Amino acid sequence: MGSKNPRSHPGGNSHIAAGLKLFNLAHFFDAHEELEEAWREAPRGTPQRRHLQGLVQLAVAFHHESRRNIAGARSVLDRGIRNLAGADESLPDLDFDRLRSDLAQWQKHLAGTDHERNRPKPPRIAQRDR
Repeated sequence: MGSKNPRSHPGGNSHIAAGLKLFNLAHFFDAHEELEEAWREAPRGTPQRRHLQGLVQLAVAFHHESRRNIAGARSVLDRGIRNLAGADESLPDLDFDRLRSDLAQWQKHLAGTDHERNRPKPPRIAQRDR
């Protein structure tokens, strides 16, 4: 069973660790399920819970994109990015600078009209280099 403190290293919460692994394998629906469990365990009304919601929303956005629901992907991606503001403090072991750069490319791509050409690589949520 996972730790009740998602603030720790992502490996300290089995749902976060599993969700990130699934996300990085582009298994976005399953990633959403695991990350949602971590979100449910987080204390209500905390920045940590909002940041976990942002990770859930990223997984949902890329699941939508994989099913060619571009409008849904764009909308949920934007909300996820907003909910990740300040996540560097709640989840300090994750490389949010790299992730934000990847997500900016995706925002541009999803705002365009030709969604088959110049498709960026799927984003990865990596550990921060120490």
